[in-house]
Amino acid sequence: MGDLFLVRHGETEWSRSGRHTGWTDVPLTEHGRQEARRLVPLIRSHRIGAAFVSPSQRARETAELIGIPDGRVDADLREWDYGGYEGVTTVEIQRTRPDWFLFDDGVAPGPPEHPGESPEQVGERADRMLGKVDAALANTEGVVVLVAHGHFLRVLTARRLGLPPRHGALFQLATGTLCRLGTEHGRPVVAGWNIRPPE
Repeated sequence: MGDLFLVRHGETEWSRSGRHTGWTDVPLTEHGRQEARRLVPLIRSHRIGAAFVSPSQRARETAELIGIPDGRVDADLREWDYGGYEGVTTVEIQRTRPDWFLFDDGVAPGPPEHPGESPEQVGERADRMLGKVDAALANTEGVVVLVAHGHFLRVLTARRLGLPPRHGALFQLATGTLCRLGTEHGRPVVAGWNIRPPE
């Protein structure tokens, strides 16, 4: 079976300032576009068997910029629903909840259309996505690429390694980077993390 490539979208104004960005469709900054373009040589050096992309414009534009304009858009790749913490920074949240930690505590309830997700709910989406990845890997040659979001991809990595969703906290993930999940002796491993080509 081939490897799984994870691409976090390039920088946005909200990612730069640390604001939690779930459903708000914030575009890439020019720096974010440059981050994505720099990944092209890394992507082109592999045969792409299948690609899946989050519905958000920041992920779709990143996919186009890295040379994957026709990736399958999949709602399971959307970012964590931050509910009442949408657009709020961790520093602001901790003014009233000093011990708050996303991967342990989840989020405050939001509006009915975006009520927020627990770590376990994000983990369930990640598991569904990994099922699709495994089906693609079994039916194609080459790597499978996911273009999505930081917190979701961290949870997905934890689940790929057999860890609970909250252990996504262990995998800091920068904007505009490539991560590679592979296998060793038939077991899933992290084969590369936060990869960027040299300047």
